[in-house]
Amino acid sequence: MAREINKDTQLCMSLSGRPGNFGTRFHNYLYQALDLNFIYKAFSTQDIEAAVKGVRALGIRGCAVSMPFKEACIPFLDQLDPSATAIQSVNTIVNDDGFLRAYNTDYIAVAKLLEQYQVPKDAVFALRGSGGMGKAVVAAIRDAGFTKGYVIARNEKSGRALAKEYGYEWRSEVGDAAVDMLVNVTPIGMEGGPDVDALAFDKSVIDRASVVFDVVASPVETPLIRYALEQNKQVITGAEVAALQAVEQFVLYTGKRPDDALIEKAAAHARG
Repeated sequence: MAREINKDTQLCMSLSGRPGNFGTRFHNYLYQALDLNFIYKAFSTQDIEAAVKGVRALGIRGCAVSMPFKEACIPFLDQLDPSATAIQSVNTIVNDDGFLRAYNTDYIAVAKLLEQYQVPKDAVFALRGSGGMGKAVVAAIRDAGFTKGYVIARNEKSGRALAKEYGYEWRSEVGDAAVDMLVNVTPIGMEGGPDVDALAFDKSVIDRASVVFDVVASPVETPLIRYALEQNKQVITGAEVAALQAVEQFVLYTGKRPDDALIEKAAAHARG
């Protein structure tokens, strides 16, 4: 039986350019399973400053931050945790009595997945995208020991800057570069987006790779992941990233860490 919402119910939320249901279903499932007086709701906004001020003013306990707000929200926060300071990108805001602290749990999730799947450290990667999520992923890849890779971005300024910051090369396209791991950190293939049916990389490029990693969480099988599976590539999905980073958010908001079995149940429910 679901807990009744009352005046003491704590609200957590998300801010995204294209809200999905994963976080909402994941967090609310755990609240109910652990009998916590919380509720979670997804939102979008055209005014990130006003939205963050609303988090503070209304006493909203926690706020997940997704594309395109991971960097834009920073000027309106009070303190960055080292996980966010290191990459100047935020995906989690925690409100302690009006004081807003920011974290980045994407980095933690990506690092864990690279270790879990035992991707060889000598693999050459090509990462498409240069936004906030791109920073988290590139930083995790570098810190995991990958020494050779490319940042693929049509925006030369941001692409070069990201590549230079972490010791990699910029390219506008993969072209004929020899790559072992492809990583998509753009909204290409995202449910509800204008490029929902598009591949983040050309088929010829995917065919040459051995590992395909797409951070887009919805749908679970993006066109990129689906094609990679058809070609018998090893894949890492955005749904996996979403579940791992959401657990860390849940702990920050509630102070409770669910066991692995419950986390898997919540993730399965969230994927629906």
